[in-house]
Amino acid sequence: MLTVLPEVADALAAGRPVVALESTIISHGLPRPDNLRVAREIEQAVRSAGAVPATIAVVAGHARIGLDDDALEAIANGEDVVKVSTRDLATLVARGGSGATTVAATSHLAARAGIRVFATGGLGGVHRDARSTWDESADLQSLATTPVAVVCAGVKSILDVPATLERLETLGVPVLGFGTDSFPGFYLTDSGHPVDWRVDTPEEVAAVIRAADDLGTGDRGIVVANPVRAAEQVDPDLHDRLLHSGLTAAERAGVSGKDVTPFLLDWFHRESEGVTLTANVRIVLRNADLAARVAAALGRTP
Repeated sequence: MLTVLPEVADALAAGRPVVALESTIISHGLPRPDNLRVAREIEQAVRSAGAVPATIAVVAGHARIGLDDDALEAIANGEDVVKVSTRDLATLVARGGSGATTVAATSHLAARAGIRVFATGGLGGVHRDARSTWDESADLQSLATTPVAVVCAGVKSILDVPATLERLETLGVPVLGFGTDSFPGFYLTDSGHPVDWRVDTPEEVAAVIRAADDLGTGDRGIVVANPVRAAEQVDPDLHDRLLHSGLTAAERAGVSGKDVTPFLLDWFHRESEGVTLTANVRIVLRNADLAARVAAALGRTP
């Protein structure tokens, strides 16, 4: 039930760098037809930085580690592609369905295949109303139990950032700021919260991963928080207006749980007239590039 694309399998067997990529952004995070084009651009960003891309999804009942063109198009254009987290994987596979994997599900399947580095846009986290709803992304628990370094632009700014950072600390998940002392806020360069540790090169990230393995703490993930460039971030005032109006719209529409994030992302893209969509694509491409350089550094003898 786990199928590894031959190119990915060959790279792993030879010890060449491989980067896992999620597929939720393809099916649920970007509008058609741009989603398929951007998915290919993300894979190309990994290749250009010296690694093999492994986009992960469930296609017709098979968990796929690496997608060929037909599978990528099926995830991008399929009407029956569901958003699948770790808990949904077995049921979806057993029923022969197709699904785009979240950060949690992608991390789990990447680890099963032996991939240590994963690039995404932003992490899930603790939702703003979690004190009453207990709504927390499965991404956090996955990070606590899955040995994959996740390169991201922090957590999505629609979430409760300080509560998410507190949960990551409680779960024992290291958070590294890449080239920054501040935790990024996805669309924003700085969420207003610090990181405990800063790294400035892919080699430093690779050294942390190796040290975690040697010390016996490598059984969990590592967050590599890579901020969007200040000149490319969404204007903070626009961001705050969109967040306020989007949360109000979601409440009025009765949107809750795992449906909140795609609703708000769509709201941001639509109401900003594409400004946040452009930022989203830049973020993922930057993270794909950095993840590939980290994977390459990890494969080199220190």
